[in-house]
Amino acid sequence: MDISLHYLTMANQMLIQKRLLERVKASGLTLGQPKVLDYLKNHDGASQKEIAAGCFIEAGSLTSILNRMEEKGLIERRMLNGNRRTFHIFMTESGKKSQKLVEEAFVEIEEAAWKDISPEEAEAFMKIYHKIYSNLSETGCEETGKEGRNKLTN
Repeated sequence: MDISLHYLTMANQMLIQKRLLERVKASGLTLGQPKVLDYLKNHDGASQKEIAAGCFIEAGSLTSILNRMEEKGLIERRMLNGNRRTFHIFMTESGKKSQKLVEEAFVEIEEAAWKDISPEEAEAFMKIYHKIYSNLSETGCEETGKEGRNKLTN
C-alpha cells in the first residue's frame, strides 16, 4: 500500500464519498449534490460562482449538478435585484431535509474516522492538515484556494 500524502488523501476522500453516497442513496442524491447542500447550509442564497468556489467544482460541472437538483426540487434559482446575469441558489424545504440527512451522514462518517484516535491526536492532525491545505492554497494550484481557506479556518 502506498503511504504517500497524495495517495492517502485521495483514498480517504474516496472512502468518505463512498460511505456518504451509500448513506444517502435512498434519498436519490447523486455525486456532487451532498457537497452543494452542505455548502448551502451556511450560504443559502449564494451565487453559482460562490458555490463553485466554495465546493471546488468547475462551473460547467456545477451547472449540471444544479440542473439535476432543481429538477428534483432540492433547490431553486432566483434573480436578485433584477440582475439577470447572476442567479442565486436557495434550498427548498425538500433540499433542507436532504441537507439534514447529509449532515447526519457526515457526523457518522467523522465519528467512524476518529474512532480510536484521542482528542489530542485529532487536534494535532487537524492542525497539520490545515497547514498542508494552506501551503497548497498558496502555491496557486487552486484558483479558489483563498475562499476555501477562509472556510476552513473560520
